[in-house]
Amino acid sequence: MKLNYRIVIFALAIVFGVSFSLPSLLQTEDGKKVNLGLDLQGGLHMLLGVKTQEATKSRIKSIAASIKYFAQREDILIDSLKYDASDISFLVLDTDEIPRVEKFLAKTEGLNVRIDGENIGVSLTPEEIVKTQQQSVAQAIETIRNRLDQFGLSEPVVARQGEEKILVQLAGIKTQEEEQRARELISRAAKLELMAVDEERNARVHTMSDADAASYGDIILEDAQHPGVKYLVNDIPILDGGMLTDAQVGFDQNNRPVINFTLNAEGAEIFGDFTGKSVGKRLAIVLDGKVYSAPNINERIGGGSGQISGNYSVIEAKDLAIALRSGALLAPIYLMEKRSVGPSLGADSIQASMVALIGGFVLVIIFMMVYYKLAGVIANIALVVNLFIILAVMSLFGATLTLPGMAGIVLTVGMAVDANVIIAERIRELIYQGKSIHKSIEEGYANAMRAILDANITTLIAAVVLYVYGTGAIKGFAITISIGILASMLTAILGTHGIYQMLESKIQKSKNNKLWFGIKG
Repeated sequence: MKLNYRIVIFALAIVFGVSFSLPSLLQTEDGKKVNLGLDLQGGLHMLLGVKTQEATKSRIKSIAASIKYFAQREDILIDSLKYDASDISFLVLDTDEIPRVEKFLAKTEGLNVRIDGENIGVSLTPEEIVKTQQQSVAQAIETIRNRLDQFGLSEPVVARQGEEKILVQLAGIKTQEEEQRARELISRAAKLELMAVDEERNARVHTMSDADAASYGDIILEDAQHPGVKYLVNDIPILDGGMLTDAQVGFDQNNRPVINFTLNAEGAEIFGDFTGKSVGKRLAIVLDGKVYSAPNINERIGGGSGQISGNYSVIEAKDLAIALRSGALLAPIYLMEKRSVGPSLGADSIQASMVALIGGFVLVIIFMMVYYKLAGVIANIALVVNLFIILAVMSLFGATLTLPGMAGIVLTVGMAVDANVIIAERIRELIYQGKSIHKSIEEGYANAMRAILDANITTLIAAVVLYVYGTGAIKGFAITISIGILASMLTAILGTHGIYQMLESKIQKSKNNKLWFGIKG
C-alpha cells in the first residue's frame, strides 16, 4: 500500500489537532489553553465617557510649550505667553522676528494665527477642534487597549460606542482587588510633564493663591510624597509625555522601586538644552498634576533619560510604567456604568452550548453512517479531526472563546460535513453511470471542488468582514467560523481523498463495493 502526500498531511493535521487541543479539553497545566470570554467565565463590564473638551485644552497647552521652546532655541524675545482653554497669546518684543514666528506656526496644521503689531494670538480652527476631540476618543481606545494587553488580560474588549463613549469588557476579573487595579490602570491619565520651578518666588508659595500664581504665569502643585509641601512651577511645561518612548521599573540605591523613562530625539534635545541653561535651578517631574520629585540641576543632562521616584510598591510601579509606556490620555475618562458578570451565567451558557454541540454532532454522525455507510464513517473521521484542529488553533494563538464563538463551532459541524456530502453524491452519481471506482473517486472530487470552494470562500469572505468591522461577540463568531472553514477544507478535500486512495484497492475487491457509498440495489 503506497501512501501519498494527502495522507501524510492529514496525519500531521491529526497530530497537531490532538497535541494542542487536549490540554484545553483536559485543562492540564501543559500547553496553552483556550481563553473564555466574558460571557462564559464572568468578569467586568464598563461603559466609559471621554471629556473631549479637555483634549482641546491639552492641545493648546502643547502648542504653547512648542512656541516657548522655539523662541528660546532661536533667541527670539517673547513676553506674556499665556493660554486658556481655546487660545494662546504672546508678545514678540522685536517685530522684525514676527515673520520667523509666523513661519514656525504655519508648520502646524489647523491653526488660526492673528497678528496685531507685536501681539500674536493663536487658536485652533473649528475643524481642528472637532478633529482633536474625535482623535481623543480614538486615542483613548488605543491607549486603554495597550494598557490592558500589558496588564496581562486575555483579549479585552475595548470598543467605541457613540461619539464619546467607550465599552470595556474584561473577562476573568473576579476579585475586588483585580477590579480596582484594572479600573485605576484604565482611568489613569499618566500625563508626565517636566516643569521649571520658579525659584524667584517659590519661597512664598504657601502664601500665594492660584490667582497670584497665574499672574506670574505659574501654577501651584502639591508634592505627591509629602502632604502640605507645594511647588510654584511655570505653567507651560518644558516637555510632556508625548515625547516619552519607554518607561521601565528599576530600583534606587535603597532598593525602592523607581520608574526610569527615556525620551525621543526631540525630547532629549529640549531636555539637554534646558538643563544646560538651568544649572543650579530645580526641575519638577510632574505626573498627573502632582510633583514626584524636584531635583537640582548640577550639569547639562544629555541622553534624554530621567527617573521618577515615589513611595509606591513594585506592583504600583509596574502599573505606572505600563500607563506611561502606553501613552497619556489626551482627555480624562470617567465611569458611566459598571456591571459585574457572574460566572454562573457562563456555566449555564457553556452547558447549553455543549448540549447543542454534542447533540448536533451525534445526529450528524448517525445520519452520515446510515445514509452513506462507510463513506459516512470516513466523513465522520474528518469531522472529528476538524473539531480538534479548531481547538488546537485557538489554543495555539491564545484566542478567546465566547458564546457566539461556540455557536460558530456548532455551525461549523454542519458546514464541515457539507463538503463530504457533495463529494459522496458526486461519486455515487459516477458509480451509477457505470464508471470504475478509481475514476468515480477522482472525477467525483474534481467535479465537487468548484462547489466546495465557492461555498467556503464566500463564507470565509463574510467571516473576515465580520471580524474586521465587528466587535466583541461578533469577532468571536467570525474567528471560529474562519478557522472551521479552513480546517474543513483541509480535512474534507485533502484528508478524505487520501483515505479513499488508501482504501481504493479494498473497495475495488469488495463484492458489494456500492455499499461503501450507501447505494441501494
